[in-house]
Amino acid sequence: MRSHGLILLAIVLALYCCSTTGHNGEQPLSKIAIHKTTLATTVAARIRASPLVLGLQGQTSEWVTVKFSHPNPSNDDWVGVFSPANFSATTCEKENFREYEPLLCTAPIKYQYANYKNDDYNKTGRGSLKLQLINQRADFSFVLFSGGISNPKLVAVSNTISFANPKAPVYPRLAQGKSWNEMAVTWTSGYSTEEAVPFVEWGELGGPQIRSAAGTLTFRRAHMCDSPARTVGWRDPGFIHTSFLKDLWPNLLYTYKLGHRLYNGSYIWSQSYTFRASPYPGQDSLQRVVIFGDMGKAEADGSNEYNNYQPGSLNTTYQLIKDLKNIDIVFHIGDLSYANGYLSQWDQFTAQVEPIASTVPYMVGSGNHERDWPGTGSFYANMDSGGECGVLAETMFYVPAENRQKFWYKTDFGMFRFCIVDTEHDWRPGTEQYKFIEHCLSTADREKQPWLIFLAHRVLGYSSGEFYGIEGTFEEPMGRDSLQELWQKYKVDIALYGHVHNYERTCPIYQSTCVREAAHHYTGPFEATTHVVVGGGGSSLAKFTPLRTRWSYYQDYDFGFVKLTAFNQSTLLLEYKKSRDGLVYDYFTITRDYRDILDCSVDSCSKTSMSS
Repeated sequence: MRSHGLILLAIVLALYCCSTTGHNGEQPLSKIAIHKTTLATTVAARIRASPLVLGLQGQTSEWVTVKFSHPNPSNDDWVGVFSPANFSATTCEKENFREYEPLLCTAPIKYQYANYKNDDYNKTGRGSLKLQLINQRADFSFVLFSGGISNPKLVAVSNTISFANPKAPVYPRLAQGKSWNEMAVTWTSGYSTEEAVPFVEWGELGGPQIRSAAGTLTFRRAHMCDSPARTVGWRDPGFIHTSFLKDLWPNLLYTYKLGHRLYNGSYIWSQSYTFRASPYPGQDSLQRVVIFGDMGKAEADGSNEYNNYQPGSLNTTYQLIKDLKNIDIVFHIGDLSYANGYLSQWDQFTAQVEPIASTVPYMVGSGNHERDWPGTGSFYANMDSGGECGVLAETMFYVPAENRQKFWYKTDFGMFRFCIVDTEHDWRPGTEQYKFIEHCLSTADREKQPWLIFLAHRVLGYSSGEFYGIEGTFEEPMGRDSLQELWQKYKVDIALYGHVHNYERTCPIYQSTCVREAAHHYTGPFEATTHVVVGGGGSSLAKFTPLRTRWSYYQDYDFGFVKLTAFNQSTLLLEYKKSRDGLVYDYFTITRDYRDILDCSVDSCSKTSMSS
C-alpha cells in the first residue's frame, strides 16, 4: 500500500507542477497551429510593408511599417512575419486527408494581432503595425491571417523586404577564455568558410590593430533532437564564428571589429566595439559582477506576447545597458532565450543582449530550457528544450569548458573564483561533474582570490519556491545532499541559483540550520554559505510557498538581478536590484582579513591535525 501511495503522490506533484508553471517557459510561437493553415485569399484584402531595403547605413535593427486591409475584419485577425520570405510548403507532407494547401510547415518569427493599437480595425478593416526587425540572414514577408492562431486562414501576403547585407557579421558575444588574459569573441553571419574568411581586427584603443583568425561552426536540422526544433521551429542558424584575442594586458581598453574577407578580395565589416580586458587573478581593484537567471527575450514592438509571457526581460536588459559603465562581467545562469525549439528566437536574444555582450564578458550557464530532452543524456527527462537538447546554447555561446556538451567550467576574475555547474547533468559523488566541483573549489587561492562563488541553474541549495515547498525539499531533490559538505569545507561565500523565478536570500546556513543569523553586515571568519535565488531575470514569476522557514531571510516576488562588488580583498558587497527601477532592495556586506579565511568553522577544517 505504501508504494501505491508514493506513486499517487508523485503523480499529484507532477500534475501540480505542470498546472502552476505551465506558461512560464511556453514559447508564444508554439501556440500557432501553423500546420492547420488554409487558404482564404481575396483580392479585396491587402498587406504591404515598407521600407523595401533595411540597414542601408549598416544598421542591424530597423523599424518597418506594415499596412493592411480586410473586407471582413475580426478580433482574431493577425499578422505573421516570415523569414525567409518564401515560406514554401514543398517539403511538408500531409498527415491526413483533411489537411489542405498551403499546409505551412514553418512558424513565423514573430506575430501581432491586427487590432493592436488599431482601435477601429473591426469597423474599418484597415490598420497598420510598427514592427522591429533584426538582420537574420534572409528576407522577410508579412502575412495577414484570419481565424486566430489556432485555426489560421491565409488572407494576403505582402511584398518582400530585406537588409542591404543580410549576411553581415552581427551580435558579438564576449566571453572569458580559458586563460585570464584571453577574450573569446563569438558572432553570427551568413558567410560559410567556402565564401569568406572570418577574423577579428583588434588592438589597444588608439593603437595599432592586428587580425586574429576565427573558427566557424554550424549545425543542421538532423542535429536537433525532435519537434519543434526539427520541424516547424527549424530555421537555418547561419554560421557561428569564434576568435580568441590573446595576451591581453589587464584592465586595458581594446577596440575590435568583426571582418570577413570574401574570395573576390573584398571585405565585409561590422561596426567597431570596445571592451576592457579582465583583471589579473588576485588583482586588488574595484570589480563588479552582475548575476541573474531565467531572463528570456521580449519584443520592443509588443509582438509575440500573450499571457504576460516575459514582461521583465526588456527591463532587465535596459537596466544593465543603463549601468554598463559600472559592470565588468555578467553571468546569465541558465534559461537564456526560452526559444524552446523555435530557432529564430536565438537571433532575437543575441540581438537583445548585444549592447551588453559586445562590451563585457557575457558568461552563460545551462538550464532546463537549453538542454533537457528525453533519452539524450540530460539528468531530467523532460521536454523543456523543445528538441534543442543543448545544441543551440553550446554553439551560440562560448564557455571555457573542457567539453561544451558538459557545460561546467571555472573562471577567475580578479579577486573572484567562479565555479559554474551544469544542473542538467548529474552532479552527485562519483560523477565527472562532482570531481570538477571539488577541484574548482579546492584550487582557489584564497589569499589572492578571497571571494569564492558557486553558480548553478537549478537550486542545489535552498529555495522557498512553491513547487519546492510542496515537495518538502526546499531544493532540487538530492541537490545539497553531498555538495553542502564541499561548500562548508572550502568556505564558499555565496551560492547563487536561477530556475525559481523570484529573489530569495538565506542566512549563512549549513545542514538546514542557520549557523549565523541573517544580517546586512558580516564580519570575521567564514561560518557558512549564504544561498541566493536570483531567477527573476524576466521570464514570468514564481510564487513562494506559504510555509515560512527559519533560514529564509528576504523574499521578493519581482523581477531583478544581483550585483556583486569587490572593493578590495577584504570587503564584498551583494546588492539585489529590481529591474523596473534599478534600485537596491536587499544587500549585505562581508568584511574580513585573510587570517579569517584560515580559521575553522563547523566541518570546514580537517578533524585532526599533526598537533593533535
